[in-house]
Amino acid sequence: MKFIKKLILRTLLRSIGKTYDGTGLSQKDAYNTPILLFSEWFRQSLKETPDQVNIMTVSTVSEDGSPSSRLVLLKHFDENGFVFYTNYNSRKARELSSNPKVSLNFWWEQFFRQVRIEGSAVKVSEKESDDYFQTRDRGSQLGAWASAQSQVIESRDILEKKVAAIEKKYEGTEIRRPPHWGGYRIVPEKIEFWQGRLNRLHDRFLYTKKEDGSWQKDRLSP
Repeated sequence: MKFIKKLILRTLLRSIGKTYDGTGLSQKDAYNTPILLFSEWFRQSLKETPDQVNIMTVSTVSEDGSPSSRLVLLKHFDENGFVFYTNYNSRKARELSSNPKVSLNFWWEQFFRQVRIEGSAVKVSEKESDDYFQTRDRGSQLGAWASAQSQVIESRDILEKKVAAIEKKYEGTEIRRPPHWGGYRIVPEKIEFWQGRLNRLHDRFLYTKKEDGSWQKDRLSP
């Protein structure tokens, strides 16, 4: 019976396929500066799926070389890098403190597009974190104080009681940013744009940051 179930599962997985019929990405369309192309792709995806466009995978590496990935939300980007916010005591933050090398991954399915970013993480300024924290809804602000992110807790009831206690403490007053919460900016060193095409003959362009600050652009084989 186990063999039959495995055989059925294997057959089902083999039958799952995807036809990538996206608009091609030419040498001309791939700007000399990757942030321009990223901005264009981001804006196009924003029109189609505004509630999903800023979802990205963040991958970090522990001291012993073990990788870990999770989904977070991109909150800002420009020529200086890509910013997200988190608890500075979380697993990702602990790993970034020992090894700032990180990779990001965006997948915009409606256009068959993927963007992979490799770089180094640096903390944003306290003012930048303060300013963003004040734009969050009050519930998220309370959660930032209540959650010891990535730490073991005995029950959800404990978490909810902490939230209630903090809510009472700050009743009628502004909630300031916790010192253990803030942003990271991923300063890119490599950015790869992947455009799905028919017959798996995808378009791929890799931008690599040079010492003088300019970008080298190379087309990669699919």
